[in-house]
Amino acid sequence: MRVAMIGSGYVGLVSGACFADFGHEVICVDVNEQRIADLKKGIIPIYEPGLDRLVADNVAANRLSFTTDLAEAVPTAQAVFIAVGTPERRGDGHADLRYVRDAAKDIARVMAGYTVVVNKSTVPVGTGDMVEGIIREARPDAEFSVVSNPEFLREGAAIEDFKRPDRVVVGANDERAKEVMAELYRPLSLNAAPVLFTDRRTAELTKYAANAFLATKITFINEIADLCEEVGADVQLVARGIGMDKRIGPKFLNAGPGYGGSCFPKDTKALMRSAQDYGVAMRIVESVVAVNDARKTAMARKVVKACGGSVQGKTIAVLGLTFKPNTDDMRDSPAISIIGALQRAGAHIRAFDPVGMEQAKKELTDVTYATDAYDCAHGADALVLITEWDAFRALDLARLKQRMAAPVLVDLRNVYRAEEMARHGFQYSRVGGRSAGN
Repeated sequence: MRVAMIGSGYVGLVSGACFADFGHEVICVDVNEQRIADLKKGIIPIYEPGLDRLVADNVAANRLSFTTDLAEAVPTAQAVFIAVGTPERRGDGHADLRYVRDAAKDIARVMAGYTVVVNKSTVPVGTGDMVEGIIREARPDAEFSVVSNPEFLREGAAIEDFKRPDRVVVGANDERAKEVMAELYRPLSLNAAPVLFTDRRTAELTKYAANAFLATKITFINEIADLCEEVGADVQLVARGIGMDKRIGPKFLNAGPGYGGSCFPKDTKALMRSAQDYGVAMRIVESVVAVNDARKTAMARKVVKACGGSVQGKTIAVLGLTFKPNTDDMRDSPAISIIGALQRAGAHIRAFDPVGMEQAKKELTDVTYATDAYDCAHGADALVLITEWDAFRALDLARLKQRMAAPVLVDLRNVYRAEEMARHGFQYSRVGGRSAGN
């Protein structure tokens, strides 16, 4: 099939490359001329394991191409995906749909023949109706359908998630659109991936509900971790014990500094605002947002406590800046709030991240960036592990201690064991469990 992907950011580029790998002919479109120029040269604008090779292979096979011109991509496409950003609207928490509206207007201007317009962007309930209205107003005679096909891609594992998904959700209000979408996703039938067809509004809400539920699991286990610290329990064993219950499951039960990234923060807030527009209370989600916001500064206080109650004039080493491993995404990363709070308390920050430092420089000021974990630890009064990159899971603890001014390690991801840290002479603090050397 012929596919146009409007937006060549994270979702659009990954989705376009994967559709091309299925054998479809895909043209990715973006208004960012530099991004398209880079993609044509094989320069990938985001860090996602395996994406560079996937793009290169499909460009070489003439199944994937890039352009800034919608007229080059849309008129011949059977499916046109809208995969533009929907950031939090400044001031009120609603999803900013300006880019979706612009894309709909542009598609209407150049579309030809029956076209399925697919909302891939994460959007509030009713956005499909809005897109349909925009196109219908501009082209009353056009043959088209508007479909919701939300993405469920985890940064760092997006290609695997697209090719071997838990489910594909397609919200379509007519049979003709369903047939096009079924054919588009037919390659997944080899893996028996379930495709759930719903009406359009149900699909839109499914995305928000999924992200809000996962954010709730993270926030719940973080509150249990706080209680564990007070009563002398171990949150990792608690999580394991409840995760064995098939009704609960083990995923998203790792206690830590709170969720971040491009999805959970904005999507939970957008769901709250959508519910308020319809007069529905979302008290659980509201609490999740509030608790998660407070969580990050609470982790900074944990570091201050580990340093004897003050970090004034002290050097704090930070390992991991991105919101999760295997991505360079700094959006709403806990590291931003934690580092900011430590700086306000008078600390000097040295930091290292395997791939995220260039993006971190856009978000953080007055930070000294190191070349590796041991360089980061040099002369530090405490080391804080914020993001659990694989490179930080088996550090040479003797070498690390030798580099530091004081052997204080605050592990916000529970990567290490208290007994091991005590054996190496560290004063060790973790989340939701027994510390060592205090």
